[in-house]
Amino acid sequence: MDRRSFIAFLTGMAAGLSVPGIASAERNAALSANARAHLGRLADPTAEQLAWQDLEMGMFIHFAPNTWQGVEQDNLSTPLSAINPTQLNTDQWASTAVDLGAKYIVFVAKHSGGFCMWQTETTHYGIRNTPWRGGHGDVLADVSASCRKYGLKLGVYVSPRDAKFGAEIGGLCKTPAQQQIYNAIYRRQLTEVLSRYGSMVEIWFDGSNVIPVGDILAKYAPHAMIFQGPHATIRWAGNEDGFVPYPAWNSISAADAKTGIATALNGDPNGTVWMPNEVDVSILRPNWFWSEKSQRNLLSLDALLEIYYRSIGRGAQLLLNVPPDTTGLMPAADIARAQEFGKEIQRRFGKSVAETSGSGESVTLPLAAGSRVDTFLMQEDCSFGERVRQYKIEARQAGKWITLGAGTAIGHKRIQPVPPTTADAVRLVAFESAARPVIRRLAVFDTQTPPPKHWDSPATAWAYDEVGTWSNYSFHIDVSDKIVAATQYRLRFVPQTGWGNCAEPIEHVTVQIGGVQEPKLLRPLAGSRDVWVLTMPGIGQKVVIEGRLKCADAGSILLRKL
Repeated sequence: MDRRSFIAFLTGMAAGLSVPGIASAERNAALSANARAHLGRLADPTAEQLAWQDLEMGMFIHFAPNTWQGVEQDNLSTPLSAINPTQLNTDQWASTAVDLGAKYIVFVAKHSGGFCMWQTETTHYGIRNTPWRGGHGDVLADVSASCRKYGLKLGVYVSPRDAKFGAEIGGLCKTPAQQQIYNAIYRRQLTEVLSRYGSMVEIWFDGSNVIPVGDILAKYAPHAMIFQGPHATIRWAGNEDGFVPYPAWNSISAADAKTGIATALNGDPNGTVWMPNEVDVSILRPNWFWSEKSQRNLLSLDALLEIYYRSIGRGAQLLLNVPPDTTGLMPAADIARAQEFGKEIQRRFGKSVAETSGSGESVTLPLAAGSRVDTFLMQEDCSFGERVRQYKIEARQAGKWITLGAGTAIGHKRIQPVPPTTADAVRLVAFESAARPVIRRLAVFDTQTPPPKHWDSPATAWAYDEVGTWSNYSFHIDVSDKIVAATQYRLRFVPQTGWGNCAEPIEHVTVQIGGVQEPKLLRPLAGSRDVWVLTMPGIGQKVVIEGRLKCADAGSILLRKL
């Protein structure tokens, strides 16, 4: 190879081009060796993150004493003698996940009440002390076996919060002595879960985790995705309604990643840490646990399709909860709806009209003359980072290109309906990008069906409500009755006479949840001097906000659910 060809070769590697005669592994190695410095501003996913994102959909399973109580947070009122799910059948759960189109299950092995769904001696509050199977049953073991049988990957939710012990959000205890005791208990519980039931694809530390578990994760689950906490590799959408905003960038700043509770709102195309979004939502929205009342909330097919377009269709992961009832079975109506949803997704997107891949500013896909299309599906090869910043999609009719739509992020996946169109070619034009775009897939579909009505809606916005006031530069307010969902809220401070020239009018703001300070859950909104963001991973606890201001002695405090 002469010098000119060699330079062209290196340039191609840096740009993400496909060079004839060079195997994919060699091409990636060359990129790693020659172009990473040039592309250092782009976040790079790990192999595990890429594989996890390709799973796209999982099924959540919430099952705990809450199921018997008909409440979302375990009130510890159910006698252990009453917990006896005699018809429990995890094969039914796994087959439902397959019909749904899920590739993995995340099972709630321990919810915030502290009840353990596996055989453990760390607490009396667990399945081993119930009548079910004579005290020898192990729900997590059954779930693990069913996942293997049905070709599903397994994930677990192991709540650091433990009402039975008295540990609050993140496993935070009220005294150092209590913390030391609980740390030992929780570490033993997590070790049992991760060492006995096979490899894990995902581990949920809902509400973050103050307990040191890094060594346990490194030993028993080095390839698992971690939801929240200091070891997080994925992040929460920020709501339980079933959507991420658009664009939902995969990368965030190192500072945001360090908090362990970053959400989709922290997305930054120029961030240095790859941390993809996961949407969690229940088929009984907003209820996570089965109850006779929650069955009235079974989502319609249209609602589930809207969730799909606004989660997976925006590049995020979808984790859809389908909970069993007190018998241990998933209700027939819920299974039927899950099956209906899975079949409709397969009908719409199981077979494309045509598809291709490519790189560069423009990728063209030839079609048979007169082909009808109504939906574009685009994916970047994210092993090279998320490069596209602005794009348009076009169709060719009678030799003329017409624009059908436009957007910003593509990332792992972008599903974009367009007006039904006949064309002999379509193309994706990335007219702004951080580096040469590498398009893993450009496909078009003829779904013969209008998209969900709100497929392209932004995150739902609510009006601000006044929740309190301040005087003498300070305030102390209880907002418990305003925290109606696990989501994010905005606090806005409105002075009676204005801020004047005060650039930083708020001295400090703190939040107590369940009587415990939670400094990571409340922080100022970037770019604003009077708005703070409160992240609530759960409900049902007393929430008190207090603080002090510098520049106005009185005013109103407003709250808005995002």
